[in-house]
Amino acid sequence: MRIMILSINYWPEETGIGAFTTYRAEYLAAAGHDVTVCTTFPYYPEWKVPQRYSGQLGQTEMRNGVRIVRSYAYIPNPVRTAKRIVHEATFILGCFLRALTQKRPDVLLVISPPLGLGPAAIVLSRFWRIPYVFDVEDLQPDAAAELKMLPSWALNFLYRVERSAYKHAALVSTLTHGMRDRIVSRGVPAQKVELFEPRADESLLDLDQDEANAFRRKYGLEGKFLVTHSGNMGFKQALGVIVEAAALNRQEDSTVFLLVGDGAERENIEGRVAQLRLGNVRLLPLLEANEFRGLLGASDLCLVTQQKSVSDIVFPSKVVTYLTAGRPVLGSVNGKSEVARVICESGAGRIVEPENAEALLMAIHELRGTDLNACSQLAREYACRRWSSARVLGHLEKMLQEIGTSAPGPLAPEGAGR
Repeated sequence: MRIMILSINYWPEETGIGAFTTYRAEYLAAAGHDVTVCTTFPYYPEWKVPQRYSGQLGQTEMRNGVRIVRSYAYIPNPVRTAKRIVHEATFILGCFLRALTQKRPDVLLVISPPLGLGPAAIVLSRFWRIPYVFDVEDLQPDAAAELKMLPSWALNFLYRVERSAYKHAALVSTLTHGMRDRIVSRGVPAQKVELFEPRADESLLDLDQDEANAFRRKYGLEGKFLVTHSGNMGFKQALGVIVEAAALNRQEDSTVFLLVGDGAERENIEGRVAQLRLGNVRLLPLLEANEFRGLLGASDLCLVTQQKSVSDIVFPSKVVTYLTAGRPVLGSVNGKSEVARVICESGAGRIVEPENAEALLMAIHELRGTDLNACSQLAREYACRRWSSARVLGHLEKMLQEIGTSAPGPLAPEGAGR
């Protein structure tokens, strides 16, 4: 089957949607399907295009059986709401035009955000007379509403685009039960909404203690209790709570708070750490795969932090990574969120009130005094049970095959796109 994926993020990006899309595309290609990914040049989470990709309007390359078709998109830095709109708009236009130059696929898999890929998918599906699957990784209008990022007229427009994307899709998919419930509450038939959950990276099940020790030696962290946050440093992550907890704990030098990654808020976090003169906070950039394994193995406790208003609008991929690696997890998150449910169900840690530094620090001290090895075992067992690659990716392939071979696409003039 010929599958085309539209996604703003892809390899070599190693966090978030880019990682999700990459392992899905490569699994489908390895299963014998003809897979094309229409994307832009890598930029996330640094919001900067690497030198080897800069200055280009388009590029086509092959990796692990996947044809990667890249188009230009404006990349803002620093990221502001207006500039981000331009960023998404330029990507959608470039992606749409590049997609039209490719062979007619049997099915489209459209990754949202950006939500604006919905109208592009509708046009492409009608032109080619094929169905599309609208995969919701982030409920973008809800996020904008809960974080008060846009005026009411703009939100209303986003919700109209969302409804149209859901209506015309042959299938709507998303990551978690909570996100699925929100989509169904919009009036989308329940039988039309599927779970395409993240998959566990089974290579993290056998982390070697030598990798952890090497990481600690390299960064002078021997003998420290490492409390780690890795991944995107954005607005939704509310990383200030970690800095404030570290400030409350400045007199206790055996605990180090390690913030690893990049994003729109990194500069502000660095400024706050310097302002408070915190010697117990370390910031590291995104790490290569081998060193990231060392980080996971060395981490005594991993953090997931989110703003109070964030509930089931997004599910951070780091949750799956931490649990697969057998790391105890402490969530400073909304108690009604999927993140909170997963942490509680797994028995791999606990949750506290979001944006409450005192509660976060108290929980760190309490967990440090418990049997974290038991949490580690429960974390791995839960990840293998819920997110095994065979189950998750096998289900994705099965649903795409069913849609691509049996669901009629919207009609277009006979012969269009052939």
